[in-house]
Amino acid sequence: MKKKSLYILTGLLAVALAGVSVFSFFQYKTIEKAKYANFILISKKEMKLTLFDYSGHELFSAPCATGANLGDKKSKGDMKTPEGVFKVLDIQDSSDWTHDFGDGKGKIKGAYGPIFIRLDVPGFKGIGIHGTHLPESIGSRASEGCIRLKNEDVLRLSKLIYPPLVVVITPSVEDL
Repeated sequence: MKKKSLYILTGLLAVALAGVSVFSFFQYKTIEKAKYANFILISKKEMKLTLFDYSGHELFSAPCATGANLGDKKSKGDMKTPEGVFKVLDIQDSSDWTHDFGDGKGKIKGAYGPIFIRLDVPGFKGIGIHGTHLPESIGSRASEGCIRLKNEDVLRLSKLIYPPLVVVITPSVEDL
């Protein structure tokens, strides 16, 4: 009887140790995934885009332009940048894209710069982080709602991110 109990106890101990090992392995894998859990913070107050790693260290930072009008995006064409927490849906080559700004100049090739980082903004399509043909607009409220970066900055950023990266856009005091 003692021998049988010893075998049962040894078996239970082996199962427990195996469980701890499996748990530790999955915990390690979760921690490994967290190392790549970067996020973007866009401050409409500072007109700045910053990429942080999972532990809060800054990986990239650049000045940006946001929507021409104050406040949170409510409707198409309101010229406001949305505020909240979003995800990167896709990173696209936009170097051949055109856009008519309605200023009488017609369609402008390269209006979005070389890269368009499409965001998942519920209720809206076409909101993203992109380059610009107007680098002098950076640091101001100039866009139709997107976040503009200098072309060299959006190229650098695009090499550091991936879908479904989290993007947080915060308002300025004026936006409230």
